Amino acid sequence: MLAPGLYHILFISAALFFIGVYGFLTRRNLITMLMSIELILNSVNLNFIAFNKYLWPQKMDGLFFTVFIIAIAAAEAALAIAIIINLYRSHQSIDVGNAEDLKY
Repeated sequence: MLAPGLYHILFISAALFFIGVYGFLTRRNLITMLMSIELILNSVNLNFIAFNKYLWPQKMDGLFFTVFIIAIAAAEAALAIAIIINLYRSHQSIDVGNAEDLKY
């Protein structure tokens, strides 16, 4: 079976990135917006791994950046879910339109 090349992986990564951007810009639910941000971060991780494998296979830089981004994404998701839970408790909704009164 033919192994996927760099261009195939970059195409998948670009597709994930644009799906994430589309989901973030079109959805009004905070949970789906958070999932879209996670898709964007995963596409970046895929790029790091692909470039590390095909351009610099003897180095581990892409792997370290990926592990760091995964740790940051986990902390970001935990913080965002805590904010969403508090928003739901105070407004009984997780719609972005209802979160606008939190600005002031």
